[in-house]
Amino acid sequence: MFKSGFVSIIGRPNVGKSTLTNRLIGEKLSIISSKPQTTRNAIKAIVNTDDSQIIIIDTPGIHKPKTKLGEYMVKLAEGTLNEVDIILFLVEATDRIPGAGDLYIIEQLKSVKTPVILIINKIDLVNKEELPETIKNFSQLLDFRAVVPISATSGDGTDIVIEEIKKLLPEGPKYFPDDVITDQPERMLAAELIREKILELLSDEVPHGTGIEIISFRERKDRDMIDIEANIYCERESHKGIIIGKQGAMLKKIGTLARVEMENLFGVKVFLKLWVKVKPDWRNSASMLKTLGYQ
Repeated sequence: MFKSGFVSIIGRPNVGKSTLTNRLIGEKLSIISSKPQTTRNAIKAIVNTDDSQIIIIDTPGIHKPKTKLGEYMVKLAEGTLNEVDIILFLVEATDRIPGAGDLYIIEQLKSVKTPVILIINKIDLVNKEELPETIKNFSQLLDFRAVVPISATSGDGTDIVIEEIKKLLPEGPKYFPDDVITDQPERMLAAELIREKILELLSDEVPHGTGIEIISFRERKDRDMIDIEANIYCERESHKGIIIGKQGAMLKKIGTLARVEMENLFGVKVFLKLWVKVKPDWRNSASMLKTLGYQ
């Protein structure tokens, strides 16, 4: 019997949802950053086993939004709760008692019929003897179908996550071919890799005010190179100067690191051109959110 289905990973910002997604599929797909609210879209990743196909949806962190972009992100994450077969609720092992953010999500989960698996991440940061108390503190608030302590960074326990998912998956078809790891267009993946490098290289204030528009994505006729042109939007002139850097050094570094990641992902050479433009308060602009794919 072949099983298949959709699994949403939800949780507060920066609990490791994207790291877990990448670990489960064995590929770098979702962007990773130590900064919160890194993921802005729902990224679908496909895990194939001999007897199942699991479509994992990496969602933005659920938080109190301050902009229209934030409202979009939270709505996107919460909107998956009734549309999937299984929910993975990711929390941190360092939070032995559920905080306000986790309690809010638990209240949301009480109103859905979708089975929920509690994933306690970052167990490498705590004493293993503390885990039973953490499990008890969360489990008394909701009837979880399973509880799995893991380290998404090292991979410890992630094989058990797959086994618990397979127990709850319904019988179903193979939705995607075996060689497909995501349904996301390459343009979107390229934009996310550029944004990841901005998150890595710049201070906290600047990256969250940046958005990426892929204005050209062309594969050459001989298929040995992809030409990509992109706009980096920021909200202030001072931020534009920081992104470009002295004599263009920072922008060049962003482009170089993003290009290397793209070449690893796409399997061909990439020629990347970047421009920086100022759009004040674009995160509250409906037209700009639509332009950048947040709709």
